[in-house]
Amino acid sequence: MPFRRRTPLGIRERLRRAVLPPKGFRRVLAYYRLKVMRIGGSPHAVAAGLAIGVVSAWTPFLGLHILFAIPLAYLFGGSIIAAALGTTFANPITCPIIWPLTWKLGETILGHDAAGHDSLDLGRLFHHLDVSQLWRPILEPMLIGSLPPGILCGLVFYAVTYLGVRSFRNRRLERLTARAGALKSV
Repeated sequence: MPFRRRTPLGIRERLRRAVLPPKGFRRVLAYYRLKVMRIGGSPHAVAAGLAIGVVSAWTPFLGLHILFAIPLAYLFGGSIIAAALGTTFANPITCPIIWPLTWKLGETILGHDAAGHDSLDLGRLFHHLDVSQLWRPILEPMLIGSLPPGILCGLVFYAVTYLGVRSFRNRRLERLTARAGALKSV
């Protein structure tokens, strides 16, 4: 193999790299930022697509976020690629924060008492995948509770992305214009 390591990584280093990126989270975030900035379309389309993806990431339907985001992005004139990227907001780092927050917020909005769920056997419900019994105590509050923070997060992502894409493209246009002017004067 031409790109193989001379000395293979040990199990400890492979586990560490599976959890933490080798060059840090800052580099991963910079990569995603650059990826979003280079998506084709208007700044509104990119920002709307990303915001819709983030809003759908707040819903409790893990694995179906992208299936919700793509049609909504199409309906609202957003970038489908940006919507798909926005769904990565729900990841192993953010889900342990999102799920309890949305469930508790949904319970509060619906006016349910959390003490009534003491006899709930989640293991049995998930083992049999009985969605009808899972809907009322878990999925309904999480869905209702995901709307306020999801919409708020989507609005913030829209504003930041719109301004970022617009300024990125303006700076790029200025650089290209300056380069074309320099070539013309030669």
